[in-house]
Amino acid sequence: MKSAWLQYNENEKQNVFSFNEQYMKMISKAKTERLFISEAIALAKEKGYQDIQNVIENQKELKPGDKVYVNMMNKSMALMNIGTDPLEKGLNILGAHVDSPRLDVKPNPLYEDGGLALLDLHYYGGIKKYQWVTVPLALMGVVCLKDGTTKEISIGTKENDPVFVVSDLLIHLSQERMKENASNVIPGENLNVTFGNIPVADEEKEAIKKNCLAILKNQYGIEEEDFFSAELEFVPADPARSCGLDSSMVIGYGQDDRVCAYTSLMAQLDCESVKRTSVTLLVDKEEVGSQGATGMHSQFFENFVREILYAMGYKDERTLKRTLQNSTMLSSDVAAAHDPNYPEASSPNNQAYLGCGVALLKYVGARGKSGSNDANAEYMARLRNIMDQNHVKIQYVELGKVDLGGGGTIAYILANYGMQVVDFGVPVLNMHSPFEVSSKADVYEAYKGYKAFLENMN
Repeated sequence: MKSAWLQYNENEKQNVFSFNEQYMKMISKAKTERLFISEAIALAKEKGYQDIQNVIENQKELKPGDKVYVNMMNKSMALMNIGTDPLEKGLNILGAHVDSPRLDVKPNPLYEDGGLALLDLHYYGGIKKYQWVTVPLALMGVVCLKDGTTKEISIGTKENDPVFVVSDLLIHLSQERMKENASNVIPGENLNVTFGNIPVADEEKEAIKKNCLAILKNQYGIEEEDFFSAELEFVPADPARSCGLDSSMVIGYGQDDRVCAYTSLMAQLDCESVKRTSVTLLVDKEEVGSQGATGMHSQFFENFVREILYAMGYKDERTLKRTLQNSTMLSSDVAAAHDPNYPEASSPNNQAYLGCGVALLKYVGARGKSGSNDANAEYMARLRNIMDQNHVKIQYVELGKVDLGGGGTIAYILANYGMQVVDFGVPVLNMHSPFEVSSKADVYEAYKGYKAFLENMN
């Protein structure tokens, strides 16, 4: 497999590094789905995108050249740049997810035991639990009070902030624990964050817990019962950084799938005028099945398209169905990169390699392609042509060896509308760990590929 780095001259190589500097800043700042959507909306507004709610409330008419977005509960969004072709001829859609594996705070989390205050957690998404102990963690999210006030919480990412940690048993006393299967070495119920250690004076019962509650009250205005209406996540505290002696890679939390979300968003915003309407979906809940109001199984995207059509004078429901069925989509999600430390997991001729370009997967799924969207050959050929003409470095791959397992994306959900869909994303090492690794070349090639798709697919 030929390295993408070999195709760059010095100016192009500088573009790769510059693009990735901005990408690393984004994922260092936007470590939760809410933060990513907030940043994305701010960037969209700078590019002239208007909120669909404003269009609805003021009964505005929309026309080609208008740019609109919908914000779904601050955790998902869709952006649309209306092209000159009629919408019923179809949309060019990029679809990524902005949620990532993490540790969520339970509704009744705070307790005291063994001279420590701890928070009880529930892991979110598929993780190797042993990877999440002894890692400095930040607490981020929102607490919503009964009076309607929302408190934004961010503790652990600033230089002088305290951080948090899930403890692990020392090696000297772990002989029995080390005999466990890897999935059981750290039980899920042991993923409890060490939260505090100082007791309140003259208190005999739960003195450390009471001190933590006093700090929460004094600094953040939060009572213990307010955890009932909170969305709080523990995520790795450290920022994304360059990796490797040559700084050729990015190491950081949440690259599955914010690496594809960021590159898709940038491609969408950099397409000023398009013939065929361009859309970027940034959705929540993919890591837990895409369920719920902010997941891709929700009808929020379909309703958004319906509102756009209505504002353009289309009242027939058949126009919505035609618009969606005639659309084309890239499911912007990461691929598994070959790891030379574990070659037994790879299918050598069909495996993505770091630094060799963006990965195009005709299908994903598990054993026997179960649960997979399997793209049509005709669609694959059209994509090959677009990527070749725009000098985008592509790898044609699958997830790994056939019987080892598999994975899924939101591709099959959009394919239910009858549109053409295929998976297209950045290869990643250490997927679902606290610190994932990607190649800066692959990140840049993904951006180029998404932009080429939006501008040239018809």
